[in-house]
Formats: sequence, C-alpha cells, structure tokens
Amino acid sequence: MSKSRANLTYREFQEICAQDSPPEKLNPLLTAMWHDFRGDWDTAHSIAQDIPDSDGSWVHAYLHRKEGDQANASYWYSRAGRSKPEISLEQEWEQISRVLIEMY
Repeated sequence: MSKSRANLTYREFQEICAQDSPPEKLNPLLTAMWHDFRGDWDTAHSIAQDIPDSDGSWVHAYLHRKEGDQANASYWYSRAGRSKPEISLEQEWEQISRVLIEMY
C-alpha cells in the first residue's frame, strides 16, 4: 500500500484484514486487531499485553471479553479508563479499529 499509515481508512484496514499477512509497518495495536480478525486470538493477545498504555489495555480488555473471561476483561477496561461496553464484539472490534486508525 502506497499510502502512509496516517492516511489509512477503515475500509482500507478491512481490505488489509483480508490479506494473508499484515503490512510490516502497521501499528502494533492494529496488527493485534488484524490477528484477532483472522482468528488468531493468542497472537493478538500477545501483542496487546505488551503495550502498557490505555490503548493497549483497551485491546487487551476486548480480547478477554471475547475470550469470555469477564473478570479479567473488567480489570483491563478499568486500566484503559473505559467501561465494559454493551455492544456486540463485532461492534467493539470496529469501534477500536476506527479509533486506532484515527490515532495512528
């Protein structure tokens, strides 16, 4: 992709998620979201747990929510400064991805 990551759109990110591997220069948290989209929870979790800021905690929380570990998810939502959402996992995946795209 010739566009810089700063110009990445949500639609382009969806197209990236259909590719066999993420671009090397994709932000680590978007790479975690890519792995989650592709069904690789373990790799997504490994990436998210190594990012100690609130965005890393948010992705980490989402992943534990998806896993079904609600107590652990609640802890990580708290670390992220967020409440556990009342939306579907798919909606949260999109919400997180859109926010991360805007930030990076």
